Amino acid sequence: MIAIVDYGVGNLFSLKSSFAEIGADVTVTSDAEVIRAAEKIILPGVGAFGDAAEKLRQSGLDKVVIEETQKGKHLMGICLGMQLLFEKSFEYGENDGLGLIKGSVRPISDVIPKDLKIPHIGWNQLSFGKSKHPIFKYLDEGDCVYFVHSFYGAECDESVIATTEYGAALTAAVASANVCGCQFHPEKSGKAGLSILKAFCEL
Repeated sequence: MIAIVDYGVGNLFSLKSSFAEIGADVTVTSDAEVIRAAEKIILPGVGAFGDAAEKLRQSGLDKVVIEETQKGKHLMGICLGMQLLFEKSFEYGENDGLGLIKGSVRPISDVIPKDLKIPHIGWNQLSFGKSKHPIFKYLDEGDCVYFVHSFYGAECDESVIATTEYGAALTAAVASANVCGCQFHPEKSGKAGLSILKAFCEL
């Protein structure tokens, strides 16, 4: 069973529907014991980093997620959920993340040309570099996924497993040991997104 962490922030219905479409056993839950019993964990997120981090801490589920990943359980963060994996974010001040991925979350406005629109919204290509992480095993270089974001993972070169080009090479996905994250939305990315969720289930 895969647990989708419900801490009051996230596109839970779409995610659950996407996992159901690939035949995965998935539960949306805010119950710590259900998360501990799960084989894998999904950390979703939509909105502002500081608010989401605070809600996660208030629920106490931040400690559960950290403890379970430290035991070796596979975790995937999606969109803001990926950003929460980092050590800190500079979105509207400085806020601490879960510290599961080294690096920080910073505005894309720092690195992209001034004439490009923010947020970065829409379909864009993935580039995997020299090697392809197992969650992308069903994808080809240049396959497109759906993005909606104004901030990106920075200072995390050792963890980057995919980038996308939007006036600059932006972090599209990260991984460290049993923890991974996607800046884009697999649940909004059609067949490509479903293939990523399928590959995550197979880890």
